[in-house]
Amino acid sequence: MRMKKDFDLLSLGELMLRLSPPDNERITRGDTLGKQAGGAELNAITGAAMLGLRCGIISKLPANDLGTYIKNRVRLCGVSDDYLVYDQDQDARLGVYYYESGAYPRKPRIVYDRRNTSVNKLTVADYDDSLYQATRCFHTSGITLALSPQLRETTIEMIRRFKAQGTLISFDVNFRGNLWTGAEAKECIEGILPYVDVFFCSEDTARLTFLKEGNARDIMKSFTQEYPISIVASTQRIVHSPKRHTFGSIIYSAKDDTYYEEQPYADIEVVDRIGSGDAYISGVLYGLLSREGDYQRALEYGNATSALKNTIPGDLLSTDLKEIDGIIKEHKSTGRVAEMDR
Repeated sequence: MRMKKDFDLLSLGELMLRLSPPDNERITRGDTLGKQAGGAELNAITGAAMLGLRCGIISKLPANDLGTYIKNRVRLCGVSDDYLVYDQDQDARLGVYYYESGAYPRKPRIVYDRRNTSVNKLTVADYDDSLYQATRCFHTSGITLALSPQLRETTIEMIRRFKAQGTLISFDVNFRGNLWTGAEAKECIEGILPYVDVFFCSEDTARLTFLKEGNARDIMKSFTQEYPISIVASTQRIVHSPKRHTFGSIIYSAKDDTYYEEQPYADIEVVDRIGSGDAYISGVLYGLLSREGDYQRALEYGNATSALKNTIPGDLLSTDLKEIDGIIKEHKSTGRVAEMDR
């Protein structure tokens, strides 16, 4: 009999403040910035929590008003703050990024201010060993590994400790060229892949970072041949313009040597693409953890959740299971679809 855990999903990552000019204004010209909470790992588990999983975030925040703002946003998203710890130092700081929306032919732009932030002081000593028995699944990403040597050491040790307790390990490569080089990412991530069960890596990242060759399916399968990875998920986004995308994905199950796909979501009307890849992870993990072995369903939830996130401002998803089920149903429909929910 499977022992009940306190959480379905815990995630480790940096929580950030996002500042954006309104509408399509430029950072270099506008006078107003709107603030929101974000961060790749928080984005991912927020969606999973809204779909019905019990989720919590592992991170360190400054013990000041900015840290309180982020903590409150975490709670409003239905994510537990049980594993948030606080930096009491005078130099405690929260990571910030500035995001400017794009409109063809102008691409979106990001400016980061995230060096020496409080999360980089996080160590395994901040937590009791009971943490590693608290969840069915642990998720993190390459962004967390890239932030600093100390946080990298903490992350790798947490992965090892969770894995030793039989926890499912989920990892998203999420390569960021402004944080580390492809060679650095390859060396570090290949060191943790023996612990990973569910692996998220786009085709482009696999080619550029891991120097993979062949078609998308061959690349996905190769990861499971080289490492004891059970599931590989690869997103496929076509950017027609900053405001119009097509999104789909492939999931490969090593256990049954099967690829799962569906028709992509075509011509998504993009309001804000930030967090849409993380939303895909939230949908896939919800599918995998709510109905074990149903990989087609997991794929459908991932695609629908990501497609929806593109239409929502800010990093964080806003939805529920009923809405996502409706989107999946309409996506499969061949008949007429209602113009409005009422």
